[in-house]
Amino acid sequence: MNLLDIIIIGGGVSGASSAMYAARFNMKTLVFAEQPGGLITTTHLVENYPGIKSISGPQMGMDFLQHAQDTGAEFKYEKVTDVKKTEVELNGKKVPAFNVVSSSGTYTALTVVIATGTKHKHLHIEGEEKYKNKGVSYCALCDAAFFKDKDVLVVGGGDTAAIDANILSKQCKTVKVLVRKDYMKAEPTNVDRLNNDPKVEIVFETEVQEILGDGENMTAVLLKNGEEMKADGLFVAIGWNTQSELAQKLGVKLNARNEVIINREAMTNVTGVFAAGDVTDAKFKQAIVGAAEGVYASVEAFNYLEELKNS
Repeated sequence: MNLLDIIIIGGGVSGASSAMYAARFNMKTLVFAEQPGGLITTTHLVENYPGIKSISGPQMGMDFLQHAQDTGAEFKYEKVTDVKKTEVELNGKKVPAFNVVSSSGTYTALTVVIATGTKHKHLHIEGEEKYKNKGVSYCALCDAAFFKDKDVLVVGGGDTAAIDANILSKQCKTVKVLVRKDYMKAEPTNVDRLNNDPKVEIVFETEVQEILGDGENMTAVLLKNGEEMKADGLFVAIGWNTQSELAQKLGVKLNARNEVIINREAMTNVTGVFAAGDVTDAKFKQAIVGAAEGVYASVEAFNYLEELKNS
């Protein structure tokens, strides 16, 4: 059996950062990157990562992967279908380990980093895929600056939509929040903030049926009542799905939002299992935070292995 020191599940910013540090520690490192580059690759431009003034999301994701590969981490661009606890013999005694299953086989490691991230919920309407990153965005914090002095729409009625609208109002000319129901389910303080913002208008009982454009960029939306509403951008803020199923299989504790609970060192409640990035319960989900958590995960995995191998 080829025993690995660490298996990292996830090929985004967090997973690649974890892999780069693990490889620098001369750990036998394997990364499963089902979505090479991760969610950042769906962002048009990234201009809030220190030291990098402006870079496309796809390029940033690939740069992180390339850095990790150049450092010595091995990558498999496959989906992990299962993870299980096991035991292996090390220095004459049984120690905890983990079997990770993919389409190419089963791999065993002494530690695992869960960096599986999230997936933004989509509207699943006509024009959404066509105009993604061409007016349609899923991250106000990432993309607000690209809509300076423009008219934008936000779809959603929860805290994500309210917070995104507030962020956008700092940059945009007007912000219309399109809410499917006749009320917002966001926290009252967030709703009050919108109601007191002259740039923001909340439009209730409104649903988008189709996103319209000129082939290059979106220009308007068609509502279910037949009305056409012009806009330079549409921010989908209906939440995200946390991809924590594999962590759950290992007995890792999750919160009410199915996020992996970690401490400051990216440790979970399961010995040898670490987590980083958007899959965790960190409140501020940004690339720089996920990268730091990925580094913490590998540093603490290395420290754990040193104790394990020398005990």
